[in-house]
Amino acid sequence: MGELVWSPDGVVYLDANCFIYSVERIDPYRTTLDTLWQSVSAGQVKVVTSELTLLEVLVKPLKVRNTMLATIYRAVLQTAPDVQMLPITQTVLEEAAKLRATTSLKTPDAIHAATSLVNGYLSFITNDSAFHRVSNLAVTVLHEVVPPLNSDNFEE
Repeated sequence: MGELVWSPDGVVYLDANCFIYSVERIDPYRTTLDTLWQSVSAGQVKVVTSELTLLEVLVKPLKVRNTMLATIYRAVLQTAPDVQMLPITQTVLEEAAKLRATTSLKTPDAIHAATSLVNGYLSFITNDSAFHRVSNLAVTVLHEVVPPLNSDNFEE
């Protein structure tokens, strides 16, 4: 099993799928992310993400009417002291458009990458290898660090 690495500044940008694996306890990625969350609890790391993450993680709980899961996601993203949601500003949208034009990322992915870049956070953890096309992000792809249990467990 591989290990997650992040920038020495102690800030890491997490894509929405990382929150899903952690909150819903989806292995093997949850186990790998647990080391990050332990560092967060110890005050060694701060997690940032886009406000878009809230939309992405709430879709399934709302669809299946799982209010408890939706409440947990809201608590993690909106009230956890070491998790900060960054706003989707016009500057982020401009950068996302440039990224879509140059890398062909999907719109949500371009927004995540742009949010990270605009705010100066280059350490980026995801499970989507498409982010490798963003040359100025230090991307860690979970299924490259730890192999999936089966091919259905990660998003591309």
